[in-house]
Amino acid sequence: MIDPDASVLLESDDLRVQLLPLGATLCRFEVRLADGSWRNIMLGAPDVDAYRGPNRYIGATVGRVANRIAGARFLLDGTEYRLDANEGPNTLHSGDDGYDARDWTIAGRGPDWVEFALTSPDGDGGFPGTLRLTARYELVPGGAQVTYRGTTDAPTVVNLTTHPYVNVAGEASGTTDDQVLVVHASRFTPTDADGLPTGEVRDVAGTAVDFRAGRRLGDARDGVQAEGIARNRGLDHNFVVDGTGLREHCRLTSADGVTLTVVSDQPALQVYGGEHFDGTQVGTSGVPYVRRAGLALEAQGFPDAPNHPTFPSIVLRPGEEYRHTTSWLVSLASS
Repeated sequence: MIDPDASVLLESDDLRVQLLPLGATLCRFEVRLADGSWRNIMLGAPDVDAYRGPNRYIGATVGRVANRIAGARFLLDGTEYRLDANEGPNTLHSGDDGYDARDWTIAGRGPDWVEFALTSPDGDGGFPGTLRLTARYELVPGGAQVTYRGTTDAPTVVNLTTHPYVNVAGEASGTTDDQVLVVHASRFTPTDADGLPTGEVRDVAGTAVDFRAGRRLGDARDGVQAEGIARNRGLDHNFVVDGTGLREHCRLTSADGVTLTVVSDQPALQVYGGEHFDGTQVGTSGVPYVRRAGLALEAQGFPDAPNHPTFPSIVLRPGEEYRHTTSWLVSLASS
């Protein structure tokens, strides 16, 4: 486990959650199993420095705008803003100096909660407006929760997400292919070769990304490749979650019945299969992460929303509050 002096530990009888001020990062999520043993179900790193290197984004808070922005540019109120391009000509997770790479301050803490704070100045990464943010992590019945809040002094765009990689069979158990994913989404947003949304919103019915009734991840990965809708040789898809408000987005279940349920108020869920893991990323327990070692489940706004007027807006204006809540709830087969 990372040095306790460099992290925050929240714990109950059945859950231990470890967090880092670096990136307001969720770096460990341990659940007590029926036999009394503990299982860490989220990927991480053995030391803080790894989060600045090969394990970047794992469990971190990503922003000011998560996911991709085409051409590293967008228009807001008639003004064009140029961003830091870090994935070819495009912006991924707000550039090389996104919020995952920042040292957040601890604004307050208690036995079952901690609140991190960050001020992002006007022009940060090319984005307009000074943005003042908090990320409050807390234990809740059955799991843990984060609530993001933010205000700005000028019109801007905001789309934060937590970027955890989940493996409900255990952080060092290998591929997630045999785990079953349910996503409560009737539609998804197809992408081009660069992972940018085309603007279309397509029904999942009849495709390999129809997870509404549950699907084994290995079968889904084979299916998206066969159908020609794979990204990075597997899953990297944005789902339009059914309903509005705080609701269940998805569930991931291991062969032995450990289930993680993600509940959020966000309009979309990015599901990324961890195709980039190649053994160079060493995990929390010291075991290298193989391809597909974890599944990223990111509740967020639509990718590239500022460049698609038909997508839900991520514009934040002075006098408004950005607020985003996501919970991770755990259940066992016997419960």
